[in-house]
Amino acid sequence: MLTYNTGKPRLILPEYGRNIQQMVDHCLTIEDRDERTRCAHTIVAAMLKLFPKIKEQENYQQKLWDHLAIMSGFRLDIDAPVEMISSDPHDSKPERVPYSGHHIRFRHYGKDIELMIARIIAMPEGSERDELTLLVANHMKKLLLTVSKDGVEDEKIFRDLADYSHGEIRLDPQSTHLHDFQIIAPVAQGKKKKKKH
Repeated sequence: MLTYNTGKPRLILPEYGRNIQQMVDHCLTIEDRDERTRCAHTIVAAMLKLFPKIKEQENYQQKLWDHLAIMSGFRLDIDAPVEMISSDPHDSKPERVPYSGHHIRFRHYGKDIELMIARIIAMPEGSERDELTLLVANHMKKLLLTVSKDGVEDEKIFRDLADYSHGEIRLDPQSTHLHDFQIIAPVAQGKKKKKKH
């Protein structure tokens, strides 16, 4: 009766095939270290015949012996010509990424807007500060439009700006008008009609 591959154990490195894996499994059962080492050299030679182009790579010997170690589950005790890896580098957990615990009041504006508003507050009164305030307010309106498709009133931006700056930045809705941004939907890609010849 035939045994299908689906009923067999999953291959660790499928690119080498089941025959190479069976050779590695057999090598693990050999008790004599010298004989086991000779067997390992034969397996690596067979792996090289399967992928002769690997010779073009730098340190190809290291790669082949590391693959042998991986296929043996790092249990192969032999005298290898190179130092073989002793554990799977993919099993190690990555280092924890230190995230800032800084709370963002309005997520749709993001942290950069908070930093820019803090920069404006620190600036001396004058035309440069006024211009930067308008740029930031217009950018806030654009950002808010991405989450509010019904439109954004300038007064809403002015209130948020005053709220962010603790009342230090106030724009007059009577004399200040922000840009009118429009969300343009992408053009639908329809099926192309075949040209008649």
